[in-house]
Amino acid sequence: MKTIVICSGGMDSVSLAYLVAEQHELTRLVSFDYGQRHRKELDFAALAAKRLRVPHDIIDMRGIGASLTGSALTDDIDVPDGHYAEETMKVTVVPNRNAIMLSVAFGVAAANGDDAVATAVHGGDHFIYPDCRPAFTEAFNTMQQAALDGYAEVKLYTPFVHRSKADIAVEGAKVNTPFAETWSCYKGGADHCGRCGTCVERREAFHLAGLTDPTTYEDPDFWRCATGVTGTEETL
Repeated sequence: MKTIVICSGGMDSVSLAYLVAEQHELTRLVSFDYGQRHRKELDFAALAAKRLRVPHDIIDMRGIGASLTGSALTDDIDVPDGHYAEETMKVTVVPNRNAIMLSVAFGVAAANGDDAVATAVHGGDHFIYPDCRPAFTEAFNTMQQAALDGYAEVKLYTPFVHRSKADIAVEGAKVNTPFAETWSCYKGGADHCGRCGTCVERREAFHLAGLTDPTTYEDPDFWRCATGVTGTEETL
């Protein structure tokens, strides 16, 4: 299955890229610059493409992103600390972001003769992000079949949609994903902040997976407070 992977440069999408390279035919990585404040993630996506020896397309969506206002990821709004399960994290929603990205990626796939577009949406995203939920991905796949009817057959591949981030860590480790060369933090500093929702979820995922987290965090212990985990052990 010739597959494009939408890659942000984070541990989820890079793990997916390595999984696709192992199990299918990875044709390219596609990333999006939508004016995100933490755009250093795109450098990590480029690094993943280089390691996997596939082309890397960066789609310029900054003009569109400028109109998708009200998110802490694009506007001058503080990124909240804490776990994704908290209501405050909804300020990180960029409206319709995944729907827009997927539409573009399906066009790229159809133009290049690919069979699938893969995205790393997972169960941990469901509470906050409506366009990461199974109902959305199923409906989007149906819509794309109609949009490309008679022109191309491209399907949406979402192997993690019913799985946790800890599951992604396990699966990524199986295919030797270089986790240290991925970027998750929404604050975009020199190191991962350790306090934003995606940092907390990342650190928790390694803990639950029983894997050593190679990430350097500015605040390496905040995740325990945010998740209620006690103890000093690095892994289970």
